[in-house]
Amino acid sequence: MTEQRLDPKYACWLSGPNVAAAEIAAQIGYGAVVLDIEHGTFDLAALERFIPLLKAIGMDVIAKVLGPERGPVQQALDFGADAVAIPHVENLAHAARVTAFGKFPPLGDRSFAGGRTSSYGGFDDGWVAEQDSRTRIYPMIEDAGAIEDIAGILALPTVDGVFVGPSDLSLRRARGAYRRSPGDFADLRLIADAAAAAGKPWVLPAWSDEEKTFALRHGAGQLVLTMEHGALLAGLSAAWQRTNDLAANL
Repeated sequence: MTEQRLDPKYACWLSGPNVAAAEIAAQIGYGAVVLDIEHGTFDLAALERFIPLLKAIGMDVIAKVLGPERGPVQQALDFGADAVAIPHVENLAHAARVTAFGKFPPLGDRSFAGGRTSSYGGFDDGWVAEQDSRTRIYPMIEDAGAIEDIAGILALPTVDGVFVGPSDLSLRRARGAYRRSPGDFADLRLIADAAAAAGKPWVLPAWSDEEKTFALRHGAGQLVLTMEHGALLAGLSAAWQRTNDLAANL
């Protein structure tokens, strides 16, 4: 396959440390991956090995961490993730506390580890500034309180953008299961407008054509185009259906 130029605007969603899936995505031209540590099958040892492989093949790595806590945020950054998506941020006060775990003092409250990101050595003030400016901290907007506080959350100096969780947001906004309803898109527009006003990116898992079109029109910083399990289901289903169609015409 001809080598493609990787586009970091387009990401795929991985639920486990699937090396082949990552390599195929890079061959196609995907330039980013979202690692679903929260709901996936990653353990720490696998994550520590998988992130440098992703970086070596040119991928931007967004780690959707286990929860809004210090340990998961710091571990993902210490392993070399470019960005951390923090799930279940409840409101502005909660966002201020948990996003601080991704930035060093005096900006935040991240703890130093003399590992991969510091070339297994010490550090200086320049390294701290580089880490704080390079690594991106994305609170997830998937709770009712978070979207109500969206402008304040985006204004936090420890926040580099936001990552939308449409399914949980629909449930927590009392709309039930996510159906891409007018109310769902009204929330997405509110988030997109707030991000534009703040001059910070927003990231959307955009599985459908409708979501992809909305994200492109409203300036999403990154689009997650497909998830690993969904891509498998679509490919396996297409082969199954095509063979049944051929058999019916014999």
